Parts: sequence; C-alpha cells; structure tokens
Amino acid sequence: MPEVYISIGSNVDAQANIRAAVAALNKQYGPLSLSTVYQNTAVGFDGDDFLNLVVGLQTEESIPEFVESLHGIEAAQGRMRNTEKKFSSRTLDMDLLLYGNDVFQAGNIVIPRDEITRYGFVLQPLFELIPDYEHPTENCTIAELWAAFDKTELNMLPVEIEFDINC
Repeated sequence: MPEVYISIGSNVDAQANIRAAVAALNKQYGPLSLSTVYQNTAVGFDGDDFLNLVVGLQTEESIPEFVESLHGIEAAQGRMRNTEKKFSSRTLDMDLLLYGNDVFQAGNIVIPRDEITRYGFVLQPLFELIPDYEHPTENCTIAELWAAFDKTELNMLPVEIEFDINC
C-alpha cells in the first residue's frame, strides 16, 4: 500500500474541524502519522488565521478514489467546494500532497501538489514527517527543500491539539 500525505487546514471552528477530520481519517484508514499543528495567517485574502498540519497514512484506494474520500470528509464538516472562492475561509481544506512516488495529473488533481514547494505551512510539517523522502519531481529530499525555503516571512506558531486516535 502506498504511503500518502495530505495537508489539512481550517480557519472556521478550526480545532473542532481538524479534530473531526483526523478522527475520520483514523477511522477509515487506520494508524496515522501527524505533524505539529501550526497557526498561520491566511494566504491570498484577509481572514482569520488558519490551523494546518500534515497527515500520513496508507490506503489501497486509487488517487481519484482517495481524493473523493477527502472531499466527503470535507463535506461532512460543512465545506461546500463548488460555491467557495479559491482564497477564502474554510471549515476544512484537505489536499492530497503525495501518493507514494507517483506523479499524476487528471482534471484538478495534480500529484505531487505544488503547494509543497510554495508554502511553509505545508513544507515544514511534511519535513517533520518525512525529511529523507525524495520528492518525485524536484530531484531532492524534503529536508533539502526545507533548507532552501525562504523563511524570512514565515509566520507559524505551533498549537497543541489533543487527538483521540491510534497513531
């Protein structure tokens, strides 16, 4: 089974929505690896701060099936994907970042996701979980990407959230 990594973010009742998402993933996929949860400012719009983390798990689902499962978890937390602007407040935002070593593109699904190299709130938690992982298209490790990342405007604070799961 491939190891997959997803980013989870929320800025609407964030702690409750993130807890619910992690619980749903744990119930459906079993043991999870969790990064630190970080608070950071909204990107692309003025809004409440987001809480973000990265979660690793294993699945037998195909990439499109897995993404559909993530959308179901988002919908259960009140996300209305088709009616929201790209940069806006979110009850829950779950994005598939990596699916094993696969490179995949179909419709709106692109793996590996480009947010890995663009946003510290994705790259730092991914670095915590898999620093030695070789990025499928960047020809370097996550640790090397993190070392090269411009951290001058990084505004992330660790946040303690208790999760009731089997890690």
